[in-house]
Amino acid sequence: MPTSLAHPLSPPPMPEGCELCGRAEALTKHHLIPRALHNKPRYRKRYSREERLTAIAWLCRPCHKHIHRLYSERELADRLNTVTALGDDAAIAAFVTWLASKPVGFKPKAQRRRR
Repeated sequence: MPTSLAHPLSPPPMPEGCELCGRAEALTKHHLIPRALHNKPRYRKRYSREERLTAIAWLCRPCHKHIHRLYSERELADRLNTVTALGDDAAIAAFVTWLASKPVGFKPKAQRRRR
């Protein structure tokens, strides 16, 4: 007999649109505590296994790419580990505001890094 309860380590259900810009398009899973840091002692002490595996934000590809373009994985895990913290960050908020006015399917050109 199948149960309707999700496994405790399952990601949260996928929303209708991106959790940052709200656009309804294909969504990707953004691990709020980056997977590369899950086995580091610092993060194993700070976050439970359940928190590390289920702390996920559903983002559109442009928002997801922009976040990783701006910040290192350590900075994401230490400072921007909630959807609220991501939305409150000035650099991300400015991009999200700009992107929200674009049509679904719009792909911003990646800025080239200056050396």
